[in-house]
Amino acid sequence: VQLQACGGGLVQAGGFLRLSCAASGRTFSNYNLGWFRQVPGKEREFVAAISSDDSSTSYGDSVKGRFTIYRVNAKNTVYLQMDSLKPEDTAVYYCAAHRALMTMTPEEWYYWGQGTLVTVSS
Repeated sequence: VQLQACGGGLVQAGGFLRLSCAASGRTFSNYNLGWFRQVPGKEREFVAAISSDDSSTSYGDSVKGRFTIYRVNAKNTVYLQMDSLKPEDTAVYYCAAHRALMTMTPEEWYYWGQGTLVTVSS
C-alpha cells in the first residue's frame, strides 16, 4: 500500500492542525493505521493508531487528550486531529500501515509514507 501524508505546517502553541494520510494500492479497510513522529537525532515515537475495523484506537502518553486519530474508509484516508499543540510536538510526522499489527514499535510497521513537518512556535 502506498501512503501519502500531508497537512503539516507552522502553528502557534495552543493552535491546531489536521494531518491527512491517503492510501492507495491495496484494500484500505484491511489495514491498521498509525501515526509516528520523529525529531532529528531522536528515535521515532508512537503517536496514535487505529484498527482496520475502526473499533479501537491507542495513543502515546504525550498526546492523549489532545490528538485524535480517525479514518474514513470511503476516502482511503486516515487523519490525525492535533489540538492544543505544544512546541514539543514539533517533529516530522509519518503515517504507517500494517495488515495485522497495531503496536507502538515503529520497526514492526510494514508500510510507511513520507513525512510531513509540523512546527509549533512558542
